[in-house]
Amino acid sequence: MFATIFLQQSSTDSSTGWAIGILLVGVIIAIAMIAAIWKLFVKAERPGWASLIPIYNVIVWLNIIGRPWWYVLALVTPATAVVLWVILAFGTARSYGRGIPFALGVTLLPFIFIPVLGFNSAAYIGGMGPSYRRGPKMPQQA
Repeated sequence: MFATIFLQQSSTDSSTGWAIGILLVGVIIAIAMIAAIWKLFVKAERPGWASLIPIYNVIVWLNIIGRPWWYVLALVTPATAVVLWVILAFGTARSYGRGIPFALGVTLLPFIFIPVLGFNSAAYIGGMGPSYRRGPKMPQQA
C-alpha cells in the first residue's frame, strides 16, 4: 500500500519534468565533454576518435601528458583513482600551457574547465612528465 502511494506521488507531472530537465542537462554536459576531449586530442596531434574508446582514451591521455601507460592500473582502486585524477588534471593543464589555478579548476570543475581548454586557443606544448618544477616549455619567439 505504501509503495502504491509513493509511486503515485512520485509520478506527477512536475517531478517528471524535473527528471527530464536534469537528464537533458546531463546529456548536454556529456556531449560538451566528449567534444572538448576530442579537441584536446586533436591539438596534441592524436586521433580524435581515440577519445571515444574506453580505457584506450586514458592511455592516449596519459601519453599526451607524458605519463606511463601503467597508470591506468591505478584506476582500479578508488583511493588511487582520486590521486590519479589530480595527476591527470595537473598534467593536462601544464601540457596545454596553463598554471596551477587552472589545474585546480580542472581538478574540481572538469565539466567547465576541460571544455574551456578544448575550445580556446590553448596550444599543446608537450607532456610535462613526472616533474612539474620545470614549468611549461614556452614556444620560442622569433
